[in-house]
Amino acid sequence: MKPALTAILPCNDLDASEAFYRRLGFARPAGDRPVAGGDDGYRILHDENGSGLHLTKAVDGWLVPGRNPFGLYCYRADVDRLAGIFRDEILQGDGPSDKPWGMYEFAISDPDSTLVRIGWPTRLRP
Repeated sequence: MKPALTAILPCNDLDASEAFYRRLGFARPAGDRPVAGGDDGYRILHDENGSGLHLTKAVDGWLVPGRNPFGLYCYRADVDRLAGIFRDEILQGDGPSDKPWGMYEFAISDPDSTLVRIGWPTRLRP
């Protein structure tokens, strides 16, 4: 393992959030699941590129969908492929586009209204 920074994201429904992030390529190994009846309130996910995301159960009433202050940026070269997967969920109805800040990206929301931007530097696109 190499040094890294990983977000810990509070979630109201861990199963729904884990399913959402699975669509982005994040998963937790079967060996990281608790024994039957064990606490499953903290989940460590990784993707094939080595990125990580930790999901934790939010305190009841603390995380209000539609008023969520959290956001994530997912750097992925396969922006267009992912835009196809999330086609009906892209915010503001537009697909990926080149932004003035030099990124080719689009935005979606997770089950708790966390803003998730998916992009890749415009200058690195073929």
